[in-house]
This record gives sequence, C-alpha cells and structure tokens, in this order.
Amino acid sequence: MNEIICPHCKKAFKVDEAGFADILKQVRDREFDAELHERLQLFEREKQSAVELAMATTKNELQAGLAKKDTELAELKARRDAEVAELRAEKDAALAKLNAEQESELVRLRAQLDATETEKKLAVTEAVNRVEKQRDELANKLVSKDTEQQLLATSLKEKYEAELRTKEEMIAYYKDMKVKLSTKMVGETLEQHCETEFNKLRASAFPRAYFEKDNDARSGSKGDYIYRETDDAGNEIISIMFEMKNEGDETATKKRNEDFLRELDKDRMEKKCEYAVLVSLLEADSELYNTGIVDVSHKHPKMYVIRPQFFIPMITLLRNAALNSLKYKSELALVKAQNVDITNFEDNINSFKEGFARNYDLASRKFKTAIDEIDKTIDHLQKTKDALLSSENNLRLANNKAEDLTIKRLTRGNPTMAAKFDELNT
Repeated sequence: MNEIICPHCKKAFKVDEAGFADILKQVRDREFDAELHERLQLFEREKQSAVELAMATTKNELQAGLAKKDTELAELKARRDAEVAELRAEKDAALAKLNAEQESELVRLRAQLDATETEKKLAVTEAVNRVEKQRDELANKLVSKDTEQQLLATSLKEKYEAELRTKEEMIAYYKDMKVKLSTKMVGETLEQHCETEFNKLRASAFPRAYFEKDNDARSGSKGDYIYRETDDAGNEIISIMFEMKNEGDETATKKRNEDFLRELDKDRMEKKCEYAVLVSLLEADSELYNTGIVDVSHKHPKMYVIRPQFFIPMITLLRNAALNSLKYKSELALVKAQNVDITNFEDNINSFKEGFARNYDLASRKFKTAIDEIDKTIDHLQKTKDALLSSENNLRLANNKAEDLTIKRLTRGNPTMAAKFDELNT
C-alpha cells in the first residue's frame, strides 16, 4: 500500500499497486480515446465533405456528355477506396502498436513502483509524451492523406474541364462546317437561295441571260423560274425551265421528286423551253439524288434532277454545251453554204457528239467526286454526333453509381470502422 499526495489539494491518500495502475490507465486511455475520437470525427467530416464535393463536381462534369468519365470515375473510386483501406489499415496498426506499447509500458511502470515517487512521475510523464507524439504523428498522417485526396480531386477537375472545352470547340467546329455545307441558309427559302446564287454571277458570267420568275399561269400551271440566253444577233442559245422543291423535316407527308416531273415537263413545253431542271431537297436520304446530277430523260426528254449545290454548275454545263452546239451549227450552215460534202457534215456532227459526251462524262465524274467528299464529311459528322449521344447511357450509369456511394457501403466488411460509427451513433 503506497501513499499518494494530490498535487492540487495536498491531501494524502493510500492506494495499492492495482489501484494506481488503474488510475494511470484511466487517465491515459480517457485522454487518448477522447483525442482520438475527436480526430476521427474531424477526419470523417472532412473526408465526407471532400467526397461529397468531389462527387458533386464529378456528377456535374459527367452530365456534359464525355465518354471517358465513367472509366476515370471508377479509377478514382478504386484509388480512393484503396487509400481509405490503406489509411484504415495504418490506423489499426498504429492503434495496435500503441496498445502493445501501453501494455509494455504498464509492465515496466509496475516494476518501477517500488522505486521513488519521482521516478514514477518521470516515467509517467515520459510515457504520456511519447503517446501524445505518436498520436500527433498519426493525426498528421491523416491530414496528409486528406490533402492528397483534395489535390487529386482538383487535378481531375481541371483535366475534365480542359477535355470539356476541347470537345465543345470540336462540336462548334463541326456545327459550323455543317451549316456551311447546307445550301438552305437560316431565314432563306430554296428559291431565294438559287436566285441569290445566280445574281452573284449574273454580271460577270451571264451578262445576256434572262432569269426571272415564271408569272404566266394562263395554262393553269407555271414553273418557278425561266432561264433564257441569246447571242449578239438575238438568236436563242439555251432555255431552261426551273422548278424548286423543298420540304421541312417536320412535314408529316413526304413528297417524292417523281411526283413533280410530269407537271414540270408540261410547263417546259408550254413555255417553249429546251431543258427542264428540278432543283430539289426532297428525298434527302436517297442515294440516287445525292450522287449529283440525275438525268431523268428516260421518263421526260431533256430533264434533270439536281441538289441546290449543283444549280450554277448545271446552268454552266448546259450553257457550254449549247454554245458548242451553236458554234457547230454555225459551222454547219457555213459548210452547207459552201456545198461541202454530206460526209464531212456527218463527221462534224459525230465529233461534236463525242466531244460533248466526253466533256459531260468528265464533268459528271468531277461532280460525283465532289459529292463523295461531301458525303464522307457528312458521315464523319454523323458518327461524331452518334458518339456524343451514345455517352448518355454511360453518364446515367455513372450518375447512379455516384448517388449510390454511401459511407455504409464504404464501411461494409470493415468491422473496425463499423464499430466506430456505431459508437458515434450511440
């Protein structure tokens, strides 16, 4: 039985070795547990705040439509889970080590109880300081882990924002390209578009051409525009009846190009035009009409169906052919006037036909090449659009995973952390 003097009231009381050891253990365990409990609560709150902030930021970024977010989020969760598991393992190891050291220290202190009270106090002070130092080191390590997680979340946020800006710039670029490829500009009808395109070149390329709307409906119908061109002597070089047909995507009943050919041929003959051309945006998905200039002369003579981008090239092609024909007609008249043999006349006609066919074939191939390039560009744009739209399901799954992530799921299978949370709840 030893006598102990209270340092505050200076009152002496006796206590045996077991009582003294119990008092010492209560003092150290209560302070250590209180400090450790407070540190753990602070760590859990900060970790929860960091996790919630990272989850909210990641969720908002995922909703922007990027396909790689799901994989990177899964990697982030796996990395975070691994770090949390590692941290918990380190904490458990530290606690076990502290418990072992406490038991060892108690044994050593019991052996020194027979010595002087000063040695006992020095031993107790030294043990408490060592425990506090180890506790501080553990707390610093926990703070370091939290800081590392915050830096990782910030780095990922900056990376996602950079990728998002890149994707948005790419989308804007392709949208601008698609608008430039479209021949029907915003606020502009197909007829206005064709008339504007023609007027851009009227003064330089078609100075003697007549291109106006067909306002003569005495026969019960009329076309949209009539193109006529004469030479210096007033002789007609070429005449074309144009019909423009457009149909919005929202139209319930879709029309076909073939529905307007018969009426167009009738208007061509009534207005005494040599050619008839249907400028059409109908049947937008038709491979036939999207290839370029479509010759429908097998149904109606001297008739063609084109897309708006071939409006000027079609006029130029028929006009050049007519000019060549006019030149050969003049030569033929001269040959007849000079009584040239009929054989030479037929040779000239055949040469003209071959030259016209060769030029037409070259022009058609050039048009087809240009259309193929446009189709490739459109196909690439469509694939890009499909890839962006396909990320919606992955974004939804990633969002569900983020919302299902709870502390209960994180502590499942970890009895130590479950016990800590049970203590907090009680």
